[in-house]
Amino acid sequence: MSFFAPPTEIATRVFTRIPDTYSKLRRSTWADANRGGQAIGSFLEGPSFDRNGNLYVCDIPFGRVFRISPSGGWALIAEYDGWPNGLKIHRDGRIFITDYKRGIVTLDPETGIVTPVLENVGSEAFKGVNDLIFAPNGDLYFTDQGQTGLQDATGRVYRYGVDGRLTCLINTVPSPNGIAFNDDASSLFIAVTRAQAIWRIPLSSSGIVGKVGVFAHLHGGMGGPDGLAMDAEGCLCVAHTGFGSIWRLSPVAEPLHRIRSCAGISTTNLAFAPGSDQKLYITESQTGSVLIADMPAGGLTLYSHQ
Repeated sequence: MSFFAPPTEIATRVFTRIPDTYSKLRRSTWADANRGGQAIGSFLEGPSFDRNGNLYVCDIPFGRVFRISPSGGWALIAEYDGWPNGLKIHRDGRIFITDYKRGIVTLDPETGIVTPVLENVGSEAFKGVNDLIFAPNGDLYFTDQGQTGLQDATGRVYRYGVDGRLTCLINTVPSPNGIAFNDDASSLFIAVTRAQAIWRIPLSSSGIVGKVGVFAHLHGGMGGPDGLAMDAEGCLCVAHTGFGSIWRLSPVAEPLHRIRSCAGISTTNLAFAPGSDQKLYITESQTGSVLIADMPAGGLTLYSHQ
């Protein structure tokens, strides 16, 4: 049953694909566990723009980070022993990565050196961190997904303060994935992949977490909600991996637009072009592509870029 009219569709086009030299099919431990043992050439995630308009993307199974120029040219920035998933660029220019194997790390884009920032919580390993975002005051919020799901609803969402204090906000999430703030950072949105839902976490000045609820439900499919991005009109854009779509939800969760992939169905994550450009860039990991959609609004200014 649907309570809404079908959302308006927006087409996509391919901006660029990972070059063949970087996408030779091979086995990997990550793909054995997460892609049914397939031999794959890449699995793209974590799109994020720098101030010069370059787009950074992660390649999880092979520990690679690429920089894509505004014209679509690829450059390998780092290749290391890790599984980089989410990526955000801090206002001071540092690149922060949520690495499934290694926790929170930083990447120097000039040298390719990866430096640990937060490798564990109280000497215990993370389940497998996934995505991240910065708050207005510089605090880092991130999801710890691991292999959680409906069989194990123990995924976690953390805040890592500028004072070095790590706080677990919630630890009952069945597969926490993408993460985004609303326009005034009073609410944190979490993609709960295996529950086919977006949760909203109200953030109070006291730091106490309460009244966490469901903002939206997706219909289901082969995957679920993955990456999130907020636009300048307060609409939440949700990458629905396994369905080849991005949903644009109004501030009250009404589905306004469906952005349909012109490539594969593995629409994993998304990022708005910086500035006033109303283009949305989408990682499509089945074909190793980055797609573009022309949107009704541009992206909400990320606090990490201010």
